[in-house]
Amino acid sequence: MKYLELYLRKVFTIDLRALAIMRIWVAGILLTDLAIRATDLEAHYANMGVLPLHVLHQHLWLPHFFSLHSLSGLWQFQLILFLLAALSAACLLLGYKTRVATVVSWLLLLSLQNRNPLIAQGGDDLLRMLLFWAMFLPWGRYYSYDALHAPKKPPLQSSTNYFSAATAAYILQIGLVYFSTALLKNSPEWHTDGTALYYALSLDQILMPGGRLIYPYPELLRALTLTTYYTELLLPFLLLIPFYNNFFRMVVVVVLIGFHIGISLTLFVGLFYLINIASVAGLLPKPVMDWTDRRLLASFRRPYSGHFKQVFQALRKQPSLISIHVRLRKSLLPQSLLAPLRDGFVTVTLLYCIWWNLSSTHLPVPPIPEESKWFAYLLRINQHWSMFSPTVFKDDGWYVLEGRTTKGKLIDLNQQGKEVSHAKPASVVALFKNDRWRKYSENYLFIHNTYMRPYYCNYLVRRWNEAHPNQPIDQLEVVYMKEPSLPDYQVAIPSREVLCACANRPE
Repeated sequence: MKYLELYLRKVFTIDLRALAIMRIWVAGILLTDLAIRATDLEAHYANMGVLPLHVLHQHLWLPHFFSLHSLSGLWQFQLILFLLAALSAACLLLGYKTRVATVVSWLLLLSLQNRNPLIAQGGDDLLRMLLFWAMFLPWGRYYSYDALHAPKKPPLQSSTNYFSAATAAYILQIGLVYFSTALLKNSPEWHTDGTALYYALSLDQILMPGGRLIYPYPELLRALTLTTYYTELLLPFLLLIPFYNNFFRMVVVVVLIGFHIGISLTLFVGLFYLINIASVAGLLPKPVMDWTDRRLLASFRRPYSGHFKQVFQALRKQPSLISIHVRLRKSLLPQSLLAPLRDGFVTVTLLYCIWWNLSSTHLPVPPIPEESKWFAYLLRINQHWSMFSPTVFKDDGWYVLEGRTTKGKLIDLNQQGKEVSHAKPASVVALFKNDRWRKYSENYLFIHNTYMRPYYCNYLVRRWNEAHPNQPIDQLEVVYMKEPSLPDYQVAIPSREVLCACANRPE
């Protein structure tokens, strides 16, 4: 047991300053995500949008889900919740009442994601899990308002190292993301043929300029495909090596940062790459944080001097808009039991998450019983890291929104009312307002999601007629120009598929 404890401490100890960097980064992503989502308050979260509440509850809701955003179908109500989430994320960014801000941010993020699963992507799951584990981590001890008002510790007690069940959960969660996605990529195009990246870059819906540059080189794409697969499969094990721990952690951080920057340059993935880069910030080892703290963050470190303290002292003099005071007259449990109970809960939840991930792969792991899945759905710790697995999606194409005006003219709502043309646009990615709409359009294609099609069609008609009273449409066809990805750079002839049609005829 002694050697086991030494091993666990060596492998799962993290630097509190690195955790603080991750906190600031995650808070910035929360604010960015809210800003992007806020441009579609009505479209994605209100009853007048593409997913009214009754449709959500009929087709996508589970009895264990929690969502404040589903209490009302008014976009104004959603705006209030968005502002509360932004305020909480700003407190998290500044490290003000960090624990409370983390819990509130997690609850509001979970609530928001449950309101519209049709626009969710893998990065959302990781962001949610980072906040979940962070509720049990002291990521507000450095570079924060809370740190400036914490009792000053003697030098011998001011170590930046921290170890707990939550640090193990955080590090293993990072490893699970990549190891699980590698196991799910069990098709020959990933680990034998090496054609997965070729097919991924054949998808005009997500192809970025960097992808266009490397697409014509099949041998390069094959090498990158195999590199990606084996990196995801083997890299997490470097986090479990107890010797040269700082070196191996930096290898993981550098490789994953480069990996996700490469993804962002070649594929349109929204905030996915930023969330993944933020997730490894907490792995930065002590020597790196010593240098960073000394050279780059000298004015913002925990000691009570410098510009950081001056900023917060100025803020403290201002009248507080919201003050949160949590007072417990009597603790229900002795203080000595709180830490063991917390670590016990984190350990059980971590083992449950490992089981959940591995049971979804081809490994001989028994599935989680249905009667116990409520725990995952209630806390939303259910995860499935299936990007481009087991094979890459190949039904590529683009949308043409064929609207017929009251004067009989056919226009394309996707091209700002220009005359309908079925030729491929110069950039298919440019047709999407943001990655949320791209993900929605992807889900729109699937047969099991046919229920969602009329709501999108009618929403488009209403919005167009409200914005263009001089050129209203009375009929709309949502057309998908299907152009399947073929092997060896063959080009398919696009076929026109009408996914939905709706009319807006006067009484």
